[in-house]
Amino acid sequence: MAATIMTVEDFKEFKIELLEQIKKIVESQNTASIKKWLKSTEVRKLLNISPGTLQNLRINGTLAYTKIGGTIYYANQDIDKLLENNKVNSIPNLFK
Repeated sequence: MAATIMTVEDFKEFKIELLEQIKKIVESQNTASIKKWLKSTEVRKLLNISPGTLQNLRINGTLAYTKIGGTIYYANQDIDKLLENNKVNSIPNLFK
């Protein structure tokens, strides 16, 4: 088996190629993992809330939903909007 000598430039080139491939994989997984519609169980896990809390969000109109048959679906963008609308900005600590 013949020995191959790697230079610093070879390693730099390999690093760049490897990082580009990793970036492509991560980007493809991020776009594939974002679902447009979520079921109740997925929303409860995402928001870490109980079934009753989710039901209250539906009843009082805080979170829009679509019901098909016996299954309730929530638009991912509606969940994002709910989180943005209820975001509380923290007050910076002025006395550090």
